[in-house]
Amino acid sequence: MTLQDRRRIAAGLAEGRSYAEIARRLDRPTSTISREIGRNGGPAGYRPERAHQAAARRARRGAPARSPEAEPRDRKVVEVEEGAVELAVGMGLPRMVARVLIGLWLSEDGRLTAAELSRGLKVSPASISMAVGYLAQQGLIRRERDPQRRRDIYVVDNDAWYHSTVIGARQTLAAAELTKAAGQTLAAAELTKAAGQTLGLDTPVGRRLARGGAFLERISLDALASAERWRDLLP
Repeated sequence: MTLQDRRRIAAGLAEGRSYAEIARRLDRPTSTISREIGRNGGPAGYRPERAHQAAARRARRGAPARSPEAEPRDRKVVEVEEGAVELAVGMGLPRMVARVLIGLWLSEDGRLTAAELSRGLKVSPASISMAVGYLAQQGLIRRERDPQRRRDIYVVDNDAWYHSTVIGARQTLAAAELTKAAGQTLAAAELTKAAGQTLGLDTPVGRRLARGGAFLERISLDALASAERWRDLLP
């Protein structure tokens, strides 16, 4: 758990939120939040910086002896990872999904199994399964099957940029079509109810939805065309 996570726990406690709600916001089990708060002063005495220092001390006491070749991870690399995760969360990804995506992007060859992700992120296989399912659906990663060892390998490569862009643009195009259709339906309903006028888009609601739908349609079509035009930049 990062210091930022612990600060969010403290903020949730200050706002009077339940352990379950705090856990949902951090994409963590409620038991993890309960244990974290209970071992660090309880709801009234929880201090994120102090809790983080205590966790670091416990980790040092329980860490196995390092081999002479083993080096601690470079702090700048850790900061880059944490910053990238926070950026992805800010863009709307659930925290666990963001951690898995960034973990894959920063891995040596962009290829990891579920077991490797679970060990590297120190989370349960169930959490990894949920995250990779979401990422694959969005085109951000792809799944390969290793028939010899009967396991899945999750891959993030340059093609992921193309596929995720296309999927996002198609979703926006679907939203555009739905918005325009809703505008026509609501405008027709308003006009019929108001005065029995000829059906059309000459109402505030109809015009707003029609213009919004036209905007979404145009940018999604542009995005699809641009993705095809510049795909050759991805080796």
